[in-house]
Amino acid sequence: MKKSPLGNLDIIEFSTLKSRCVYLPDKLMKMQYKYIIECNEFVNAQLIKRGWRRFGEYFSRPNCDNCTACQSLRIDVKNFKFSRSQKRVLKKNSDTRILVRKPSVTYEHLELYEKYHRFMVKKKGWDYYSVDAQSYHDLYVKGYATFGNEILYYRDKKLIGVDLIDYLDDGISSIYFYYDPDYANYSLGVFSMLKEIEFAKKRELDWIYLGYYVKDCDSLNYKVNYKPHQILRNLPSLKEDYDWS
Repeated sequence: MKKSPLGNLDIIEFSTLKSRCVYLPDKLMKMQYKYIIECNEFVNAQLIKRGWRRFGEYFSRPNCDNCTACQSLRIDVKNFKFSRSQKRVLKKNSDTRILVRKPSVTYEHLELYEKYHRFMVKKKGWDYYSVDAQSYHDLYVKGYATFGNEILYYRDKKLIGVDLIDYLDDGISSIYFYYDPDYANYSLGVFSMLKEIEFAKKRELDWIYLGYYVKDCDSLNYKVNYKPHQILRNLPSLKEDYDWS
């Protein structure tokens, strides 16, 4: 057992009631949360390595009864080799303009976010939730501190993709990506992942923390195709060691 690194941080912990699982609709889900004001870089990294996901100032992790379908996955950056098809995606996007900066919310962000989610409602049957500037700020802008960034992708002088990430001491936590479906032929989801891997390689970081892989969820099962990778084998507290293998 180790001493918790949370120290004197202002933290509120809670768990949701059981509700319909957003990944496997025939199952119920329950989530643990930590609400941390002014979380620092060290604590953020320690939580991500233990299977937590950050959205704004909230950290969440599944806490479901008798179900382990959500598997935290991280890509082994140092041993990752770009395939021929992935190299073609990079080449196709060679003239896509990229801007890395601290997370923000603009009219362009909100318009693109709305367009993407309405598209995914039709394509994959996602539930639709309206997001205004305040709720977007709470989800994707608050809490970035020294480690949070957004990667913006532009073509034809317009914003076509937004990738939210955190830099950790040993890798990148891939938080969320959304894009303009009118540019789907550019394989922007794949492109954004490959750029994260490139950024990690340049910084000599070991891992891309991809969040949850769920075998029977079409929106998440693509992650297992990025190899080599590791799966988190336990759900440790901050006082316990994590086991990736």
